[in-house]
Amino acid sequence: MTWLILVTLLSVGLILVLTEIIFVPGTTVVGILGVVFTAAGVIYAFANLGTESGYWVLGIALLANLFVLILGLRSGVWRKFALTSSMTSRSFDDRLLGLEVGQEGRTISDIKPYGKAEFGDKIYEVKSESGFISPNVKVIITKLESNRIIIKQ
Repeated sequence: MTWLILVTLLSVGLILVLTEIIFVPGTTVVGILGVVFTAAGVIYAFANLGTESGYWVLGIALLANLFVLILGLRSGVWRKFALTSSMTSRSFDDRLLGLEVGQEGRTISDIKPYGKAEFGDKIYEVKSESGFISPNVKVIITKLESNRIIIKQ
């Protein structure tokens, strides 16, 4: 009966650790339960089989769990969760089309230092390089960089 309980505890612990690694990675609850069952089996072996047998069970349990860990990591399960593609598009790529340095426009809102200004017939978010600019003031584009429109009065 002692061996049955010991083998059951160690087997359940090993199965839970394997389940954590292969089927539900990242949840950790299943893995922690697996480690708890394995530890309970080792403690049970020390308590009922003696010190020498307890160390043998500890060594076997550690080797089995290490084997399961290596097997799980080599199985390629983690590749399913890894990002393998990259985004090539960007947002607002064409936002600055039709604008040029030196182009004149009017502020729509307070610019402190960010606000809205109208160039042509479109409204853009702009940044003032000189600080506060009141609404309905004539402004000039001084820089176009990194999707930002820098203006001055």
